[in-house]
Amino acid sequence: MDILSNLGALLGCSWASGVNLYLTIAVLGILDKMNILSLPGDLEAISNPFIIGIAIAMYLVEFFADKIPLVDSAWDSIHTFIRPIGGAALSYMAMADMGPVAQIPAALLSGTIAMDSHLTKATARAAINTSPEPFTNSIASVSEDAMVVGVIWMIVKHPIIAGIAVILFVLFSIWFLKMMFRFVKKIFGRGKKDETDKK
Repeated sequence: MDILSNLGALLGCSWASGVNLYLTIAVLGILDKMNILSLPGDLEAISNPFIIGIAIAMYLVEFFADKIPLVDSAWDSIHTFIRPIGGAALSYMAMADMGPVAQIPAALLSGTIAMDSHLTKATARAAINTSPEPFTNSIASVSEDAMVVGVIWMIVKHPIIAGIAVILFVLFSIWFLKMMFRFVKKIFGRGKKDETDKK
């Protein structure tokens, strides 16, 4: 059961890191500091007040950037590298007691899941930015933050359920990204056709 709980926690943290890395680090660090959650391995380092402070400061920057159309997409583009690497690093640190044989596969798995959740978020935001009104961005941003906090709460209370939820999300995201790829391809195909007709 401990193995399943640890796997659920690993999957949950990986997913949350891909959506909002700074919020994930801040919440995990605060929960460890308050003795609500015991962070494994070297991950305890993120409960240092200095690291929590930096994570909160970066989260506040992201909080405002995330609500401005097009700025949010630029921010997501930059974080295409930061979030997956951050998610992988958190898992690598968490598995420190088990050595590289466990750390490397855990980091690869976490980085992949973080990339998946990041790409799903970034793609959804790009689609939302096609809408002229600005409120949808704010609603999406707040919803994403709420989901991150919700997943971390699930890690604390029901880690196995958190892991199952992440697996279901990954399956959904594969379908979602496939649909969005077709949508974008169709739009660009239509644009090329219009240019050809003009000539």
